[in-house]
Amino acid sequence: MTDMVANSVWLAGLLFAIGTLGVMIHRHPVIIFMCIELMLNAANLSLVAFNRQHFSHAWRTMDGQIYAFLIIVIAAAEVAVGLAIIVALFKHRTRVDIDEINFLRR
Repeated sequence: MTDMVANSVWLAGLLFAIGTLGVMIHRHPVIIFMCIELMLNAANLSLVAFNRQHFSHAWRTMDGQIYAFLIIVIAAAEVAVGLAIIVALFKHRTRVDIDEINFLRR
């Protein structure tokens, strides 16, 4: 049981590190959104794994899964708003770079 949780935590850490590296390296907004989603899914995996470890005897306790579902719902709303902004940026410019997005302040 603890091997499964340990492997899940290692996998979640690896996914979170890959997502963080992707956010820091890439300049395209869609790729950055995908990396943020990867980081949120890593958090979901760790929530479910820790819930499984601490409440394996009580199958009715599903706090980790409920929090993971809440994160998925919030991430879906984030993607809807973020992609709408990116589509609006693509309509005004042919090339969208993160450094060029500050023109919204003007």
